[in-house]
Amino acid sequence: MIRKLSLGGIAALGVAATLAAAAPARADDAFKGKQITVIIGYGMGGTYGLYAQILARHLPAHIAGQPTAIVQSMVGAGGIKATNYAYNVAAKDGTVWLMPPDSLVISNILERDKVKYAADKFQFLGTVTQSNAVVAVRADKGVRTVDDAKKTEVIVGSTGTGSQTFQIPALANAVLGTKFKIVMGYKGSLEVFQAMERKEADATSVTWQAWSTSRAQWVKDGYVIPLLQVGVKKDPAIPNVPMVIDLVKSPEDRQIVNFMSSLGPVGRSLAVPPGVPADRVTALRAAFDATMKDPAFLDDMKKRKFDVTPLTGTELQDIVVDMMKVPDDVAASAKKRIMQSAGKAG
Repeated sequence: MIRKLSLGGIAALGVAATLAAAAPARADDAFKGKQITVIIGYGMGGTYGLYAQILARHLPAHIAGQPTAIVQSMVGAGGIKATNYAYNVAAKDGTVWLMPPDSLVISNILERDKVKYAADKFQFLGTVTQSNAVVAVRADKGVRTVDDAKKTEVIVGSTGTGSQTFQIPALANAVLGTKFKIVMGYKGSLEVFQAMERKEADATSVTWQAWSTSRAQWVKDGYVIPLLQVGVKKDPAIPNVPMVIDLVKSPEDRQIVNFMSSLGPVGRSLAVPPGVPADRVTALRAAFDATMKDPAFLDDMKKRKFDVTPLTGTELQDIVVDMMKVPDDVAASAKKRIMQSAGKAG
């Protein structure tokens, strides 16, 4: 399902780009009169939708030719549907951008029957921020620690197997022995949060950025209890929330957790499919970098209380290429154990 949305509501936007104070990214007319489409694989109400809207509002101002920008939501399979579309169907002229799911690399390896893309063949423009995956549970569930979650079944709301909302709790089940019961079918984090409010779900896994902005009051009031986090390093904002890597013992488990820690750098990035000419990728990367320093963009992010800890397109490209080098035996073990721990076929 694809939904086009217009600026002015909380949904999508089509914004005529204004002139930027900075010099344009390129001097020719490749994007003159064109419309940029930013595709996300989730609903518009979550942080993916909000990040995409803000980028669509500001980034075109740094591209010569004054293109406009809209955001499209293409929900399905935890972001895999949108990613497959962007890779195989979308125009290869630089006018279609994907905000890939943070599970881009993980799904590429664990969901090979559903995935129709090669993560390292996308051409990355850059990432806005890096944030750890955090499983948090409603406080009234009475689960305060990982040990509690090993004794008590916790219903986790999920958007699909291609999403960290599935992959992180399933990982915890596999390597820690938690009793997360994963219920899929929600269209985005907003729907999962609403399910938690209705008490049909007890918990979910999203980035700490999402918890601390979209549900900041929940965190402040103690409505949710963060149980565990997964990432390259501990988030300094939640120093008392254990890292999964610190809780596992065996070398195999550590390899699996390290592999799954690729979520952080990929989330909230932009990419174009293979086939987009190199000069256009260079121009778009320059425009992305300029946007990360744009005072208007930074002010917009600050108002939302969104962090800006960017990586350039080439930096992110190198990270993804390296992530895809996970050994076959580690990938096979991760898939079998994670899927089985969630009650899926291995």
